[in-house]
Amino acid sequence: MDLRRQQFNRALKWVGVLFAGFLLVTQQVITNGPLIHLDAVIFNAHRPKLNSFERLILMRIDNLGLRGVTATILFITAFFIARRFKSWRPLNLSVLAVLALNLVVGLAKLGVGRTKPRLNVDLVYAGGLSYPSGHAANAILTWGMLAYLIFRYSHKQPFEGIRLTWSVAIITTGVCLASLYRNTHWFSDLLGGLFIGSALLVLIIAIDRSISSNRQPS
Repeated sequence: MDLRRQQFNRALKWVGVLFAGFLLVTQQVITNGPLIHLDAVIFNAHRPKLNSFERLILMRIDNLGLRGVTATILFITAFFIARRFKSWRPLNLSVLAVLALNLVVGLAKLGVGRTKPRLNVDLVYAGGLSYPSGHAANAILTWGMLAYLIFRYSHKQPFEGIRLTWSVAIITTGVCLASLYRNTHWFSDLLGGLFIGSALLVLIIAIDRSISSNRQPS
């Protein structure tokens, strides 16, 4: 119990750090800080022209951050794991992750009201839904939760934690780069989404690890 409590407290500190990062980015967005200048530089940067096939591939990569896609894959995987171990926990964690994502990110979007870069104007409190990026938050939270469930309930090749972590990092980076190229989000939108998505992921994993179950692998 002491070890679980120590791990939980350590995880909470990381949640605090990540959430502080989200608040810092939010402050930059609202006050038009130096980070917003970087947004403009990236927005106006030259982008190589792509053919139709390359644009299709880029859009498919961007779609890896769509909640409809990732939630479906997560719930299907959680269902089979839950059935294998006769436990509701994998499904409960998946539902918690998706609900937390929609609630926290949704409220932040409504509160900030930032316009999309494709409108060629950067305004807050204007009824927009650009900040924070749901794509970035969803990519790291949902794919991260999927990787965690697979690792937690297998511990077998090729599902080592380090390989799954790299997979989540590659997918999330791909989603962010695709969004930047397509100008669907400002850079700070994506950065804020990564911070809040990571904070939620660490928090949910910490909650799971702090509650023991005889239907889970030790």
